[in-house]
Amino acid sequence: MNAQPAPDTDTAMVLGIASTALPFARDREAEAERWLRILRMHGAAGTALQSLGVSEAPLEAGVLRGGEAPAVSLPGERRDMVEMVSENAARVASQRGAETVGAGDVLVAVMRVYGGDFDRVLRIHGTDRQEVLERLGIDVPADADA
Repeated sequence: MNAQPAPDTDTAMVLGIASTALPFARDREAEAERWLRILRMHGAAGTALQSLGVSEAPLEAGVLRGGEAPAVSLPGERRDMVEMVSENAARVASQRGAETVGAGDVLVAVMRVYGGDFDRVLRIHGTDRQEVLERLGIDVPADADA
């Protein structure tokens, strides 16, 4: 009886919206921005992000690291990113002993998968990984290998 938890309704919506939104992002940081905009509207992730004042628009313009050109990925690679986040979120939920995958689990998974790109997006929205995790109340480290 080691079945992976199934997504709850909010999570299914988040993953569905992400699968249609990510193909229009120009790079990983833009993908991370799209994940944040989607997650701030759903479930425990939305409650945590909104309580921290994360709004639709960034507080400051994002800046690429050291003037690097963005790495553009192909649409098929973006679909794989949704799969990676989805699988990682299921592991986060399993580690918590949850029966379903929640939007908070997806938020932790996005932190894991996007790493520094997502951290930059959080910063330009006025928060950071630690604040989000504390508000979310999930006891799984965001950068732990699953």
